[in-house]
Amino acid sequence: MTTVPHLTTALTGPLLELERSILKGMPDIEHWFRNQWQAHTAPFYASVDLRNSGFKLAPVDTNLYPGGFNNLNPEFSALCVQATMAAVEKVCPDARGVLLIPENHTRNTFYLQNVAALQKILRHAGMIVRIGTLLPEVTAPADIVLPDGGKLTLEPIERHGNRLTIDGFDPCVVLLNNDLSSGLPDILKNLEQTVLPPLHAGWYMRRKSNHFGVYKEVATDFAKVLGIDPWSINPYFEKCGKINFHERKGEECLEGYVSEILTDIRAKYAEYGIKQEPFVIVKADAGTYGMGIMTVKDPAEVRGLNRKQRNKMAVVKEGLEVHEVLVQEGVYSFETVNDAVAEPVVYMIDHFVVGGFYRVHSSRGQDQSLNAPGMQFVPLAFEKPCYSPDPDDPACPPNRFYAYGVIARLALVAAALELERTTPVAAAKPGPHLRAAEI
Repeated sequence: MTTVPHLTTALTGPLLELERSILKGMPDIEHWFRNQWQAHTAPFYASVDLRNSGFKLAPVDTNLYPGGFNNLNPEFSALCVQATMAAVEKVCPDARGVLLIPENHTRNTFYLQNVAALQKILRHAGMIVRIGTLLPEVTAPADIVLPDGGKLTLEPIERHGNRLTIDGFDPCVVLLNNDLSSGLPDILKNLEQTVLPPLHAGWYMRRKSNHFGVYKEVATDFAKVLGIDPWSINPYFEKCGKINFHERKGEECLEGYVSEILTDIRAKYAEYGIKQEPFVIVKADAGTYGMGIMTVKDPAEVRGLNRKQRNKMAVVKEGLEVHEVLVQEGVYSFETVNDAVAEPVVYMIDHFVVGGFYRVHSSRGQDQSLNAPGMQFVPLAFEKPCYSPDPDDPACPPNRFYAYGVIARLALVAAALELERTTPVAAAKPGPHLRAAEI
């Protein structure tokens, strides 16, 4: 069983109060979640990056195409299988076949191990699974040998009418593990098969600012259940949509929002007697892989960025240019694994927490993004909740896994609402951040 890393703030600060509030409020919390899932449909799967600063526990990113199933503790594979069964039964009760469409990263063996893990989960849930690729150069089945000795077979996708098939295999469900950062391919439009997640969940259309706008509503409502300050679980943010880093346009907009959020954070820090220096994270409003991110502690830092900094911020995954950024309150991470800064990532299938891991980076600080080259992953085990945390009781470890699951599920509720409020018809239209060559 994975040990629970201690906070550098130990167990004497405000975090314990928040943990106690969450553990004590478990019946009310679970009742609240049950009501949410009766009214809303959970995304097929998701992962949520959390930051734990002792005085604040909040999500900083929600991914609807999670790519780290290979990093989960294998002891909890049964949870993944059971949750997958529940998720598939909702959309296709008689489903037997699933077409899994991954990212086009055929050379990224870490990602491909995630695809293999996902395929295994689906198979154990009783599905026949074939992996189809959007790569036009794959015209025949292609075997890829993985570092652990496993093998993946990528196959070309065929379209017949409004259905996708692979060599006569006609699945009930098309499951995307491709976040559509570079746009919506024609082959995926107007399918009669169920597509999960829905196409409008792709980054060609989705925006982090929309997600965190909805999350603010969810966190505010949830905070009333526990009687806590919503700020303790919700990061401030603003969106700046007029950026061109190469041409130095929009710096005034960015500087203004950075100044505004830093002022708001300072007021909260003063209210709670927090001595740390406030900071914000500036990142692309769409996309993943930790690209296009910078830590800012002074508004002047976003003025006159040097060429290296501008190049880093200007382009993200698939070479997409950044013209919209999220200015988000920075949340310190005071958790460590083997003396390296760590942040928990929680994985969910349907509305069930199925596991997670710590993202660990030995060369990054408590105020920096850990989603960067050199990061490592330590599987975490979700031990049963400890109802009366007691630092003097060795049988009752400092348990924050239940609290992690609660905050991650709040982000999942927000994602469900976010997708409900997005017009599916618009999914056929190119997003405004696509380069002209890709439209």
